[in-house]
Amino acid sequence: MKFVDEVKITVKAGNGGSGSASFRREKFIAFGGPDGGDGGHGGHIILEGDQGLNTLVDFRHKRRFDAQNGTSGKGRQMYGKGGNDLIIKVPTGTEVYDLETDLKLGDITEHKQQLIIADGGKGGLGNMHFKSSVNRAPKQFTSGEQGQLREIKLELKVLADVGLLGFPNAGKSTFVNAISKATPKIADYPFTTLYPALGVVPIDTDTSFVVADIPGIIEGAAEGAGLGIQFLKHLQRTGLLLHMIELPAYEGMSDPIEQYHQLKQELIKFSEQLKEKKRWLVFTKADVTTEAEAKELAANYAQEMGWSDKYYLISSINKYGLNELIKDIAAYLFSEEDDWL
Repeated sequence: MKFVDEVKITVKAGNGGSGSASFRREKFIAFGGPDGGDGGHGGHIILEGDQGLNTLVDFRHKRRFDAQNGTSGKGRQMYGKGGNDLIIKVPTGTEVYDLETDLKLGDITEHKQQLIIADGGKGGLGNMHFKSSVNRAPKQFTSGEQGQLREIKLELKVLADVGLLGFPNAGKSTFVNAISKATPKIADYPFTTLYPALGVVPIDTDTSFVVADIPGIIEGAAEGAGLGIQFLKHLQRTGLLLHMIELPAYEGMSDPIEQYHQLKQELIKFSEQLKEKKRWLVFTKADVTTEAEAKELAANYAQEMGWSDKYYLISSINKYGLNELIKDIAAYLFSEEDDWL
């Protein structure tokens, strides 16, 4: 399935039905009073979160959504039927914006959460409301109100506990594949991952956490270079960032220290929120050399980077260091009480 994380749609709530101008007409009652009923209200447009969805691709095929109109009122004080609401399913993690005003209308973060984005029009009044002491037979009624018409932008930001941050080929997809049931496509070329992939990491029968494999970031991503600008936003909803650096083993491989500082600058330029988010350093591909050399390289690089906190050395191929990292992630996540969304 193609991953789509931003779409623009048009929504039109239902119009209210008109009121009725009617008079009571029965045998032996020559001059019955006004009995026109009110019109029914128009249906709302409602977005509903669905955790089974992970893309907005369905909106590429349909861009216009209309709710049902209310029906007109009738005589004998019969009210018109209200229009049915139109409920549109969207992935959890969807933010909603009004394109005309650029205002954020809401944020759908939970399964079954609903958000009204366009109000249905109120029904018109029947003539029974206009009877008075000086006008016993009013013919006035009001038309129903128009339903709200809006141009809407839907923007999906992946919901995950852990986000993986790194340049292309840093080993993120292989890591997700090794620790979860996710199976992202993996190959040796830049931008292997073309969309965020989620993996669920089980801890025990009742506990798990979600890790998001975010496509590789390159220098200049915050300004729109490559695919990076499309995906940096997905890191904003994670509780923890794993800054993954490929461990070199031979000449010609990328400089991990340069990678580290470039990525750090991209985070700062893109968002202050990302700059302040908790970040752990993980050196990957420890299997490309001996264990002793890998440990020495990691220690030297961490020192040159100015990294004073704990760092991790892993190999997703032979599972080296994975258990310790997963255990520490779980301990961190489940000891935190803050909501990261």
